[in-house]
Formats: sequence, C-alpha cells, structure tokens
Amino acid sequence: MELNPRTRGGGARTGFLAPPSRLEVYVAAVCTLGLAAIAVIAIATPWAEVFRQIPIWPTIFLAVAAVAGEIKPIKLPRAGREDRTLSMSAPFVLALVAVAGVDVAIIVQIIASVTDDILTRRALKKSLFNTAQYALSLLAVGIVYAQLTGGSVLGVPAPFEPKNIGLLLVGGVAMFGVNWVLVAGIVAIVTQKSIFTVLRQDLGDFLVTNLVLLSIGGIAALVANDGFWALSLLAAPVVAAHLFAASAARHAHDATHDALTGLGNRTQLQYELTDELFAARESGVEGPGLVLIDLDHFKDINDTLGHPFGDLILRKVADELVSAAPAGASVHRLGGDEFAVVVRGGAAVAAEVARVLLASLDEPVHTDDLELLVRASAGVAVAPHHGADTETLMKNVDIALYHAKLERDRIIEYSPEFDINTVEKLQLLADLRTALDTGQLHVEYQPQVDLATGTIVGVEALVRWQRPGREGIRTEDFIALAESSGLVVPLTSFVLDTAFGQLAQWRASGFDLRVAVNLSARLLSDLGLPEQISEALGKHGLPASTFVLEVTETGILADAVRADAVVRELRALGVAIAIDDYGTGNASLTYLKRLEIDELKVDRSFVSNIGSDSHDLIIVRSTIALAHSLGLRVVAEGIEDAETLQALVELGCPVGQGYFLGRPMAAEEIEVRLGLEQPAAKGVR
Repeated sequence: MELNPRTRGGGARTGFLAPPSRLEVYVAAVCTLGLAAIAVIAIATPWAEVFRQIPIWPTIFLAVAAVAGEIKPIKLPRAGREDRTLSMSAPFVLALVAVAGVDVAIIVQIIASVTDDILTRRALKKSLFNTAQYALSLLAVGIVYAQLTGGSVLGVPAPFEPKNIGLLLVGGVAMFGVNWVLVAGIVAIVTQKSIFTVLRQDLGDFLVTNLVLLSIGGIAALVANDGFWALSLLAAPVVAAHLFAASAARHAHDATHDALTGLGNRTQLQYELTDELFAARESGVEGPGLVLIDLDHFKDINDTLGHPFGDLILRKVADELVSAAPAGASVHRLGGDEFAVVVRGGAAVAAEVARVLLASLDEPVHTDDLELLVRASAGVAVAPHHGADTETLMKNVDIALYHAKLERDRIIEYSPEFDINTVEKLQLLADLRTALDTGQLHVEYQPQVDLATGTIVGVEALVRWQRPGREGIRTEDFIALAESSGLVVPLTSFVLDTAFGQLAQWRASGFDLRVAVNLSARLLSDLGLPEQISEALGKHGLPASTFVLEVTETGILADAVRADAVVRELRALGVAIAIDDYGTGNASLTYLKRLEIDELKVDRSFVSNIGSDSHDLIIVRSTIALAHSLGLRVVAEGIEDAETLQALVELGCPVGQGYFLGRPMAAEEIEVRLGLEQPAAKGVR
C-alpha cells in the first residue's frame, strides 16, 4: 500500500500541508532508513550469483506483473476517510522474495513504484517516501522469512517448497504490517489523530484486503516452481479479480459521492462526522465543526438560464469551496445548492472557515458570455457544544442555516435559543405546505376608492390563512416563512391565480376594476416572473393594464440589477408598477428617476397623522405634488377617519385605502358594494 494523501472522499485537500515540523521529521526519518537499507542491499548482495541461479522467466513474469499491478491500482473508497489506493504489486513482490530473493524483490518494487510516480507526476518527496517504505516493508519480510526457513536474508533463497507457504505468508504479514504502520504514522500527523486511532480505524480494511493479496502471493510463489507457463495461468483469474474489484470500488464510490461535483454526498458526510466525533472524544479536544452553506436565489438561475447552466455553476462553486477549504477539511454536496464542510477544530476555527468559504464566492462566476454573482448563507455548529452525535450536529447546523437564510449573506452559529422558535416555525412550515395543498388559504380584497366619487376603482389582493380549529396566522408571519423556505413561489402563484380569476368574473359582470398584488422582494429578482405573470393573465383573459404589481423600495434595493430588468420587462407587457410604502425605504427619488413606474402608495405612517403632525402633512402634500408632476397615480394608505379623508381630498389625492373606506373583505362583499355603486361607477381612473 503506497502513501496516498490525496483528496479525501469529501473533497478536501490533505497531504503534506499538515504541521510541517513533525511531518518533515517523520518523512525524513523514514526516507533515511529506507534509502540506507537500499544502499546496504545494493552493496552486500552477490548480484552475479543471484542472476546465475534464480529462475529467469518466472522472475521476469512476476516482475512484469508487479509493475503492472503498481501502475493499475484499485482505488478503494472508505466512507468518512481518505480513499485508499490498493496496489496489486504486493502479491507478486511477495512471491519474488521466495523465488528470487528479497534483493531482487526490492529492485523490482522500486522500478514499479518509480514508474507509477513518473506516470502520475507524483511529487519527489512523496516518491522518495513511497520508495523508502516499500524497501523497509520488503526488508521486513526478507528477515522474517529467512529466520523461519533458516536461509540468508540476501542472496539466492532456498528452493521454495509447498511446506514453506505458511512461512512465506507469515513474512507477508510482516511486510504488510510494516507498510501499514509507516503509512498510518503519516496519516496520524496529517489528520492530527493518534496513530492508534488510525490503526484501529483501518484494521478491518487491512485484514480483508491483505488476506486476499497474501493468498495470491502464496499461490504465485508455489506455481513459480513449475515455470513461466504455469505462472501465466494465473493471469486470467488475477485480471478478472482486478476488474471485478475495480468495478465494485467504482460502485462503492458512486454510492458515497455526488455525481455532478465529485464531492462526498450526505452518506459520506455522516460517516465522516461519526469518525471525526470519535477521534475528537478520544483526544479530548473540541470539534469537529460543521459548516452548512446554501446558495441564495439559486432557483432563479435554474428557472431563468436552465438546469445545465445551473449545474455548471454548482461545479464552479464546488471547486471554489474545495480550493478555499483548509487542510484537513472536507467538502460535501448534500443535494440541490446545499454544501457541507467538516472542519477540524473548535468554534473559532469553524467560524473563520465559514467566513473564508463565503468570501471565496465574492468574485463573479464567469461562464460563456455571462458574469454572475453567486451569494450564499452559512450555518455553523461545533461538537460537543452543539451536538455530541452526528444526528444532533446536523440538525442544529440546519437550524443555524435557517436563521442565516432569513437575513441573507450571513454566517450564524447555532444557539440553543433557536430551538423553540425553530421547532414552531418548522411545524408552521409543514402546515403551510399542507395549507397550499388542501385549500386552507384564501384571498381577501381591500377596496381602493376614488376619493372624489367614493366608488371602488381597484382592490388590493391579500392572502389569508385560517388553520382549521386554530387561530388565524398573521400574514406577515407566514409570508416571511414562505420567503425563507422557497414556498413563496407556489404561494404567489396561488394569489395571482385566485385574484385574476376573481377579477375576470367581476369584469364579466361589468365592473371595470384593477387588482393590485404586493410582490415578495425575493421574487422581484426572479427573471422568470414576467413570463409567469403573462401566462396567468392570459389564462384568465385579462389585459395587462388591469394588474398593478406593488413592490417595495427595499425589495428593489435587494438585487438592483435584476429588479430593474424585471420591472422593465413587466412594464413592457403593460403591467402597472406601484412603489408600496413609499417614503419608508432608501433613495426613493433615485428610483423614481431610474425606474419607470406608474403609481406611488404613500405609507400609512405618514397618512394617518396628517391631521396632527405638520411634518407628515408636508411630506404627504409634497409626495402628491411630486407624483402629479411626474404623471404618476397616487394611492394614500391608512385612511382611518373622515378628517384624514377630507384632508387628502383637499390635497388633491385621487385614490385611497384604509379601514375607514373598507377593511379587507371576501370577494362576495366586494361584489355587493360594486352592485350598490354601479350607477355611479365610471371605470378605472
């Protein structure tokens, strides 16, 4: 078994990046001993006598098989640990010890190892270590076998007899054991575990794999006495076994790795966490840390640019995370746009790793002619404080991520105080999913009234949720939950379809109205929104001019580039755009200048106090005058009494809504009011 500190199954970078002092001393010591052993063997071996007496053709066959087995190894994935490369050279060099002597076996193994190092462009330091460890391992089998058979360590061995096969296998155990301990030493330094932990973790794999290799080596040594052609009969079963083992290894790898990115999957993560938790408990240190990362607005990329493009983005993100992950960490893709990173260390280390990982995504992703900025949120949980077992740690990091997603682009470490609220919210989220499927949601309509005539000219559609047998849920509560979970898309579809269907009925009855819907800030960056609204309008046979899409200034600021594109495309369809809660956001005048909008909705916080607060009165008066100058429609929210209504009429405000003019009500109640107003109804103003 060669040294193979390659990427761990989860996708981390490991190897010679561990603490340099201990690692370099260890590597130097092994290399010095191994190269010294090679030098002694090269000088002390009577090479002329060896080449005169050894069976040439069986030796050549075994040498060629050893080289082939070294350059065509089997990669054995091990759940939660570094993949092992199983070299098939071992049984043939073991047979060479009995057939041609340990000196010839070492020379053949060096040739095989160096050939593989050249083909794989392995670093010189790794190549020297592999050569040295092989030399020491083979020297061990030579010494043990010579002691057991009464022969000499160097030179031509005694003719191999069937009775010696058990002795050779004992020597083989020594060879594999030395190799195992030497590699375990370097793995222990790299992973910062005790060597006993590494040996115990590998014990099962060691026994199973090496038992098979020992058996092949014993058979090869025994058959070699019968010459080259007898040995050649081993080729077919060995090749077949190699192919079957390689196929099984590939299937095992696929079962624990993500096909798209090559990273470890959820199963691999669970195995690795279990392994790391055990190691941390044994050594009495804090950790491991778990960082859970979720991309923001990734659904928009898939919906707008297609899944193949989304897959390309995921692969690039995976590469960035692997590159940014520190030595010893491992990166996994759990599905969709969610990644997990296992970190060795405590809370401070895990938090810093999370910061570095998110920072690695700051640069725009360049693909073909597009440049996209991929943002993400991260949750952090660290054992044993946030969970002493795999299940608890994964549950709590998921809770931390949930809170991070609520605020976007944030890193949140798990806190026990999250549990109560989160459990309630998770149950509420499950209930909301059920509500969407079972028709528990309904839409109410608040009248928008022409202040000069008192007639309804439009309605604002407002979604409501009444859980059976329970109190109603505040709209702002379940809307926020929907926005953070992805349910905002089907929820918006439900509101649009319901409101448009009802508007179509009213218009068929002769009532010329418009309907307004307040759009989630998250959906305002969805480039597929214009098409969705166009299809919904077409389904109900409504002209685009009957629909007013209300957006907030905060929503526009959240993703300004996409919001601008979406708003312009909607206006091109004929949809009217209203700025909701005008005056409460940022840079209002900037957006009035840059965006083409149709309506300003003056926030209730200004309107409700115009009778008692001169500053609010000035703000409302100025807003109305500004809207008139820009040719925009004005809707005043929060009209709660006759005095406020009269003041707005005097200020020239054309349309208003509020409890004094009508609370949100069922469609049937709106229709009754429309019927009473029908003689005075004069259409949309």
